[in-house]
Amino acid sequence: MMPIYTTQQDGERLDLICYRWYGTLAGRMVERVLEANPGLAARDPANLPARTSIAMPPAPARATPAPRII
Repeated sequence: MMPIYTTQQDGERLDLICYRWYGTLAGRMVERVLEANPGLAARDPANLPARTSIAMPPAPARATPAPRII
């Protein structure tokens, strides 16, 4: 599946973008986004220029919890 791109707005940080996009930071989402955007890691992710295009990879499938036996 191809990543979808989002555009960073002025003053946004990568962790906030990931949280809004995925609804969580669990599963190493910031690291996954940095891996999908090799040039982004060379910059300061807390200080990105406005209108930076960021590839947002699909979130990993969540594990289905095992049924509880009572």
